[in-house]
Amino acid sequence: MQNPVGWFEIYVQDVQRAKAFYQAVLAVKLEKLEAPDSSPMEMWAFPMQQDGTGAAGALVKMDGMPSGGNSTLVYFSCEDCAVEAGRVAAQGGKVMKDKFSIGPYGYIALVTDTEGNMIGLHSMQ
Repeated sequence: MQNPVGWFEIYVQDVQRAKAFYQAVLAVKLEKLEAPDSSPMEMWAFPMQQDGTGAAGALVKMDGMPSGGNSTLVYFSCEDCAVEAGRVAAQGGKVMKDKFSIGPYGYIALVTDTEGNMIGLHSMQ
C-alpha cells in the first residue's frame, strides 16, 4: 500500500530566498531539477528516494502561479518539530503555532515560509 500523496509543489516568487529558508530550517540540500528549455518554470527538489515511502516534492517558480494564500498544507516529517520551528524566525519565516500535541499522532508546529506559504512540521516526539 502506498500513501495517497505522490508529489507536492510549493510555489514561490523568490527561488533563492525560499531555497535558503527550507535548506536552513529542515537542514537539507535542495537539488535543481532540469526542465526543458521552453519550460517557464524553475524547480528545486527536496531530498528524495526513488523507491522510498512518502511524497517527494519541490519548490516551483512558474509564471502565473503566485505563492501564499493557498488552502493546501504540506507537513514535513521531523525528529522533534520544535527544533525545526526554532529555526524559522532566523530564516525570515514566522511561527504561527508552536509545537503542540495531536494525541496519539504525535506533535505539529505551523509556520510560514519567506513566500507566505504555511507549512506544517510533524514529529512523534
